[in-house]
Parts: sequence; C-alpha cells; structure tokens
Amino acid sequence: MTVVREPLLRPVAISTLRPTQITVGMREVKDKQEHLRKRPSKKIGKFLGDHMIPVILGPKGRPYIIDHHHLALALHKEGVEDILITVVSDLSALDSDAFWVVLDHHSWVHPYDARGQRQAFHKIPKSITDLEDDPFRSLAGELRRAGGFAKDTTPFSEFLWADFLRRRMKSKLLEKSFQNALKQALALAKTKEARYLPGWCGPSESQ
Repeated sequence: MTVVREPLLRPVAISTLRPTQITVGMREVKDKQEHLRKRPSKKIGKFLGDHMIPVILGPKGRPYIIDHHHLALALHKEGVEDILITVVSDLSALDSDAFWVVLDHHSWVHPYDARGQRQAFHKIPKSITDLEDDPFRSLAGELRRAGGFAKDTTPFSEFLWADFLRRRMKSKLLEKSFQNALKQALALAKTKEARYLPGWCGPSESQ
C-alpha cells in the first residue's frame, strides 16, 4: 500500500480523534502539560503547526491517531480544542473488521492494556480522554530521555521497553519512588537481556 502524507490545513477537533492504543503514561502526559504551560501563548500556534498529528481515516471518515497520543491528550487537558492533522492513509472505504486488520498489519495499532496483555480491538477507547494509565510506559519514556536507550523508528518502541521493564520490576517500586525505579530501569537497560529491544545501547563495560 502506498502511504501518502497529506497535510490538512483545516483544524480538527481533538475530541474527534480516535486512539489506536489503550494506554498512555499519564506521568508523561502531565510533563507535556507543564511544558505547554511554560510556552508563551503567542507561540502556541507555531508549536501546533510544527506538531501535526498523524492519522488514518477510518470507517465513516473518522480520524484515528497513530502517534502523539500523549501530546494530543496533554493539549486537550490544557484546553486546546483544535489541532492540524496529517493523513497517512485513507481507509475510510473499509468496514470495521478489515480496517483493524490493515492497521494491525502495518503496526498502526497497539491493543495492549496496562498489564501488557493484548486485547480485542473493540477494547480500544473511542476517545483520547478514555485512555488508561500505564506507569511503565511513563518509566520507559523517562528511561529514553535519561539515555537508557536511543530513539528508534520502530512502531510503539517505548511500549516494548515498558513491557520489558514490567516483567522485571515491581509496580510498587514505581508507586513508592519513581527515581529509584528509573535507576533500576537504567541498570536493566544495559543488560544483554534487553538487546532485542529497539534502540538498545549495549551492555556496560562491567558486564
């Protein structure tokens, strides 16, 4: 299938965006909200122009967001109503079942819950406001920013890291001390166990 990105210069209501995943890291959403608040109001327009949301047009022409879920939710929480979108592919002619199969084939959907368990497509929320919190997704995002792994183009790469960490760390540690959890995550990221993950930076010299 030929993928053509076609910027739509008309604004689209953030409330109409359909997610293609079940969870986000709410800690990361809050961080994005804080950064948005620090931006001068007169520069928000340019920021939105530089951060168009990629979508797939699905049945009934509904826009399904395939990236920047955290940003879209942060903008919505900060009272931003509209945003520009980029159409990656128009699949509006497909019925619902075929639509999700195509998305799955192209790795444009991530139907996994906060426990890392795959769910049926109908479990995906119909609004970004209904996205669930996955604390390990927040940890994975912070791990990347701390240099634990490199940014990678692999779809949903940070969710793969979140699942890796989830299987090796106790969620109670995240609840008790996020910074201590990050230290443990940084150590785990350097192990050879993590070498299959996108952006892996290799073991430390001591290993």
